[in-house]
Amino acid sequence: MSLAALSHPEQAVAIEVRGVSRTFTTAGADVPALRDVSLTVAEGEFVSLIGPSGCGKSTLLRMLAGLDQPDRGTVSVEGDKVAAPSLSRGILFQDHRLLPWLTVEQNVDLGLHKSGLTTQQRQQRVSDLIALVGLAGFERAFPYQLSGGMSQRAAIARSLAPQPRVLLLDEPLGALDSLTRSKLQTELLRIWKHERITMLMVTHDVEEAVFLSDRVVVMEPRPGRIADIVDIPLPKPRHRGDPAFVDIKLRLLTSLEVETDPPANIVEH
Repeated sequence: MSLAALSHPEQAVAIEVRGVSRTFTTAGADVPALRDVSLTVAEGEFVSLIGPSGCGKSTLLRMLAGLDQPDRGTVSVEGDKVAAPSLSRGILFQDHRLLPWLTVEQNVDLGLHKSGLTTQQRQQRVSDLIALVGLAGFERAFPYQLSGGMSQRAAIARSLAPQPRVLLLDEPLGALDSLTRSKLQTELLRIWKHERITMLMVTHDVEEAVFLSDRVVVMEPRPGRIADIVDIPLPKPRHRGDPAFVDIKLRLLTSLEVETDPPANIVEH
């Protein structure tokens, strides 16, 4: 699949991955995680990566965050090759990773440590973000006093504090119960629209990907390669019972089943 086929040429490119491969060595054996992956994400797009465990989704996200480097190929954000972490690229993990000895507002303020803002500007930014994620009134609460959903809201606020142009999300809602997860999906969509930010999310939840994304990238089993890219042309917010929504979800599920099923001529022991 060509790089041009993966891009939206009418929009500025926020993320560009060209011919990326990555192999890890585990117990003396080489384990290929990614092989010849190319992808572009347009500025302001919400794109999700789905695929079986071990197909390199999180590895790709870590490369874009500057936490890992490819063996071959390049990863770039807004035209700059990624070589190290940067405040222009936020990352949100499944675990909220809040510091337990700090309050909500103190945790959010951590994201502004190297912002160059004045104390007053930092306080205003923290206050605005806490309100944006629906935690007004909990500024002085500690993480142990928050529910799982509230903790993840605080983590979202912290990741947005330095005003990154790209937000990388590694299964950010995966540890939540289904009701809380559904509510936070709606909140994440609202925040994406408000901040006008590019988002690239790893998820194992196909319905979540269809609900949130402009496009969904389907990865093959290890070594990870792009098997399919599906446009989601439905207007947002989306209705999960919409027949068009269900059709896209079923297409993605079918694609995943095809990619994860073993070849018929291989006998498993």
